[in-house]
Amino acid sequence: MSTNGGGAAPGGVPSGGGASSGGGASSGGAARGPAAPVVVIGPMGAGKSSVGKRVAKALGVPFTDTDRVIVREHGPIPGIFSDRGEPAFRALEADAVRTALGTGGVIAVGGGAVTHAATRAALSGARIVLLTVSPEAVAERIAGSDRPLLANGGIDAWQTIMDERAATYAELAHVVVDTSRRPMSRVVDEVVTWLRSDSSASGDSSASSASGDSSASRRDDTSTTTEGAP
Repeated sequence: MSTNGGGAAPGGVPSGGGASSGGGASSGGAARGPAAPVVVIGPMGAGKSSVGKRVAKALGVPFTDTDRVIVREHGPIPGIFSDRGEPAFRALEADAVRTALGTGGVIAVGGGAVTHAATRAALSGARIVLLTVSPEAVAERIAGSDRPLLANGGIDAWQTIMDERAATYAELAHVVVDTSRRPMSRVVDEVVTWLRSDSSASGDSSASSASGDSSASRRDDTSTTTEGAP
């Protein structure tokens, strides 16, 4: 597990870095505190919904999956993409993220949510957890997916999209946890430990992926739903 440049202030709240650029968010946003929302970001197939739900349970706070909110209110995501286009979907997503931030707790957002300037700006007051995953580990997770941006490209399309978003993920993240081949319980424990930490993180100047658990003999069981947004 790695933390961004400013480290974490008491209560596990980073004192700097993250949510400060990426084309919209600024450090002038609402101050992060113990009750600040926790937003889980990352590429498709990283396990954002599965991890976020368990982190929320461990902390005893609400959990919101913005993809599920959009499906409930507007219908299947592939249909929104095909009928109304990606810009319309991103606008709906930005609204769902803002509403979820008002509720608080832990929020899992779609992989492409960070590409929308309004969404990035809304995240400025949150603690942001970036989940990463290797192409090899994600291949099985997205097999047969109906995610619109993967329809014709599979894992190659996933890699292209990941490369396009990597810099934004890194700029927004306060902590980075890898989910590639590790038990979900360990991933959740790392996130919860960071959130509860009273000590400052190291003076590392940039966020980077945590190393995988090479001794783990089973892959983690994180997964995302087929209606998940790309």
